[in-house]
Amino acid sequence: MRQKKNKKKKSVIREFVCWIVFLALLFGAVFLIVHFVGERTVVSGDSMRPALLDGDNLIVDKISYRFSDPKRFDIVVFPFQYQDETFYIKRVIGLPGETVQIQDGEIYINGKALKESFGYEEIRNPGFASSELTLGADEYFVLGDNRNNSRDSREPSVGMIPRDKIIGRVFLRIWPLDRIGLVE
Repeated sequence: MRQKKNKKKKSVIREFVCWIVFLALLFGAVFLIVHFVGERTVVSGDSMRPALLDGDNLIVDKISYRFSDPKRFDIVVFPFQYQDETFYIKRVIGLPGETVQIQDGEIYINGKALKESFGYEEIRNPGFASSELTLGADEYFVLGDNRNNSRDSREPSVGMIPRDKIIGRVFLRIWPLDRIGLVE
């Protein structure tokens, strides 16, 4: 009888240790994923309307840009340079080395009108882009989809975004449930 009790006690201890190891591995995996693979962020404001709405919860892919560069029309996340813990979510419009200009409400890349359907209004304020802007070898020009209600590369407080400041690409909306899915 005593031997059975000792065996049971060892079994409980072994089970407890297994659970501790399992939880440690689980938390370690979650930590690695959040810091190196993906990160959750929440949209604050209407600058990306209608693609992203205020309060949308998103997953940011932090790994794909380690192997490739951002592409035109990707929605990217980057830190706002003048406020800690503030991140902007915008759409890539101009790529490194290109010339960007906004004239008469239209976006021109290297002198040709950009065919896109993300901005649903004519741009009233071209800001910096009223004259031609030539992007550096590692700079991106970004705009919010709600072009007349967005702080983006047209403003001096945001400007061109250096490649090394881009945290990742928005790829999945996880909340609200009725809008869950991949973000185009």
